Amino acid sequence: MKSIIAQARCIVVKVGSSLVTNQGHGLDHAALAQWAQQIAELKRNGRQVLLVSSGAVAEGMQRLGWPRRPKQLHDLQAAAAVGQMGMVQAYETCFREHGMHAAQILLTHEDLADRRRYLNARSTLRTLLQLNVIPVINENDSVATDEIKFGDNDTLGALVTNLVEADALVILTDQPGLFTADPRKDPGATLVQEARAGDPRLAQMAGGVGSHVGSGGMITKVRAAERAARSGAHTVIASGREPRVLLRLMAGEAIGSQLLAATPTMAARKQWMADHLQVRGRVILDEGATRALQQDGKSLLPIGVTDVTGDFGRGEVVSCVDPNGREIARGLINYSASETRRILRAPSHEIEQRLGYIEAPELIHRDNLVLL
Repeated sequence: MKSIIAQARCIVVKVGSSLVTNQGHGLDHAALAQWAQQIAELKRNGRQVLLVSSGAVAEGMQRLGWPRRPKQLHDLQAAAAVGQMGMVQAYETCFREHGMHAAQILLTHEDLADRRRYLNARSTLRTLLQLNVIPVINENDSVATDEIKFGDNDTLGALVTNLVEADALVILTDQPGLFTADPRKDPGATLVQEARAGDPRLAQMAGGVGSHVGSGGMITKVRAAERAARSGAHTVIASGREPRVLLRLMAGEAIGSQLLAATPTMAARKQWMADHLQVRGRVILDEGATRALQQDGKSLLPIGVTDVTGDFGRGEVVSCVDPNGREIARGLINYSASETRRILRAPSHEIEQRLGYIEAPELIHRDNLVLL
């Protein structure tokens, strides 16, 4: 059996607290250096990597002299605020050794629930990847509340996977993977090497919290895999104690538990667009734009749009209609309805002149469009 993520071009890697801290006593700088080395090598091989890292609370606990993870929210917020300072500095130092920069991204659930902030976060992450910068992502624990906090970085990793439409999610922990039962209690438990993400039996196999340092457990990892699979991303749950685990996974070696998405990434995204029930508007195409989409596999440019109906925002699903009023495609539009009206029939190089800025030269990129 080979690794299901060997061909992935964009991966989200989540490392747990136990893999980046000295048993909760601050950051393990040697471990961080190893993760940076592996990620740098993947980058040199043409992979895009986003790192979701725990460790801020543990680092804050160490600096504040707290022996156990606090339960009060305000104490967690304070520990995170203190620990973020050391965590960011440590990662930047490690990646600089390989000629790369790191960027800190702090997210809350509100950032991904609000459409505008969701799109802004996605644009920022994609830009960082284009600049060869490693995004180091963490929950914004210093301001999160009970109502908006993710609760664990496994969930955050899955949400980031969907956000950037990554091909795979790698969840690294201090366990070899998912077992049929808790191996600490059941000596007959065996490793689940391959299964379908979302299989209800997986949740029954998963146990509870495994460490006093972290906040997750195997159940959060199983649920994260199910969430990531909605955008077509495969998930691997593996031990971060395995030597060079990331490089071996990407070289094709099967390690840990592989949880497969039912459909490929692009197929899942396009199926979602095709089945979208809340189409917020329509763009009417001329004959040239219709032909470009249907026959030439091109993106939709503003110059090919003759009219706009509805009230939609940037990033929402709209219908593409031919001159005869027939819907031929749906896609995620790069401009709002009011912006689209201002740039329709215009060549792409005039977008900035008309709007004062440019989000993209295409109205709808081919990758975000599905023909009907």
